[in-house]
Amino acid sequence: MKNKLKTKKAAAKRIRVSGSKRNKKYIQRTCTQDHFNSRDKGKDTTAKRLDKTITKTLTNHLKRLLPYS
Repeated sequence: MKNKLKTKKAAAKRIRVSGSKRNKKYIQRTCTQDHFNSRDKGKDTTAKRLDKTITKTLTNHLKRLLPYS
C-alpha cells in the first residue's frame, strides 16, 4: 500500500496556485504590506498591492511542499 504525501501547511497558507495543469504559476503576496505603510513612498505602496509570481528555481522546491496542488 502506498502512503499519501503530506502537504506543508505553512507553504499552503502563503502560496496560491493558478494556471492550468501544464502552466502552473505559484503566486505569493508581497511581504511587509500590512503595517506602517504611511511612511513608505507612493511608489512602494503601489508595488505592494500587486502579487508576485515565484521564480522557476523555487517552483521545483514548491512542488515537493505542495504535492496535491
